[in-house]
Amino acid sequence: MLRLEELNAIIEKDDFWNNNNNAQIIMRERSQIEESMNDCLSLERRLEDSITLIELGIEESDDAVVSDGLLSLEVLLKESKVASLEVLLSGEADSNSTFLEIHPGAGGTESQDWAEMLLRMYIRWSESKNYKVEIVEKAQGEEAGIKSVTIKVDGKNAYGWLKTESGIHRLVRISPFDSQKRRHTSFASVWIYPVIDDNIDIDLKESDCRIDTFRSSGAGGQHVNTTDSAVRITHIPSKIAVQCQAERSQHKNKATAWSMLRARLYELELQKKEADSQEQLESRSEIGWGHQIRSYVLQPYQMVKDLRTDLEDSNPHNVLNGDIDSFLSASLSQKILD
Repeated sequence: MLRLEELNAIIEKDDFWNNNNNAQIIMRERSQIEESMNDCLSLERRLEDSITLIELGIEESDDAVVSDGLLSLEVLLKESKVASLEVLLSGEADSNSTFLEIHPGAGGTESQDWAEMLLRMYIRWSESKNYKVEIVEKAQGEEAGIKSVTIKVDGKNAYGWLKTESGIHRLVRISPFDSQKRRHTSFASVWIYPVIDDNIDIDLKESDCRIDTFRSSGAGGQHVNTTDSAVRITHIPSKIAVQCQAERSQHKNKATAWSMLRARLYELELQKKEADSQEQLESRSEIGWGHQIRSYVLQPYQMVKDLRTDLEDSNPHNVLNGDIDSFLSASLSQKILD
């Protein structure tokens, strides 16, 4: 990433807007740098205000004021840790929006319900970050839960924050669907891949793909359910398939599907570069024991544990309500240090 002075020098050139796509990229990069600088300055000002407040409380022997100042410092410490991680999100696509897929493992209704719980968790987290969430594709389960879902999380650094969430998530609980109230273990897979910009070159030939259209199975009105508006694109060489049924327009769904496919192929290349062996890539397809990255235990005790960082949280209900920042920060920190 270029420095702000270098970007400003490029922008001031007479021929800057001759290449509109490149200009948009540079303007977006400058905006991101300026936003990061403003965030840092805001943290600095708030730190000075908190220190002044504490000093004033000590001078006035006002314990309540001192307590407020210390509380402000705790909030600032948490925010500064997040900000320091965001600075390190310097990958080619880290600042981009992201697609997020969830697929239940074996187990029918149990796993499908778990997949929907994960969907709710990520939507709640996204909303807490003021990210926009769009459901691209969703297949409901027969009794409860979902058979599959793809959402688009739109916002700065969405991919950078969520990229380490790819993997198998395991739930242990007393089943609400078991009349004998037995404890069940369910699995679901989460895969993250970035929404990529036009400046990232992806070798994708239409001749290598098969395009199928079908009727949308989701809600959306009579028009959606009676026309072949949903689109599935299969990339034959990699066997990657994506589908979209979010819009009533087949044309719009096809455009989104192409974007998803390009993103999946880009993510596949990233995984190949990072994988230590072919076995690690192949393990992504098995949704079950031995491959989970995180366990969510509701019975017989309550604990969420990330098996990569050993981070634990004894309040799974908060986690499932979207409070996953500590897990994201820990896994990102480990990835950056590695």
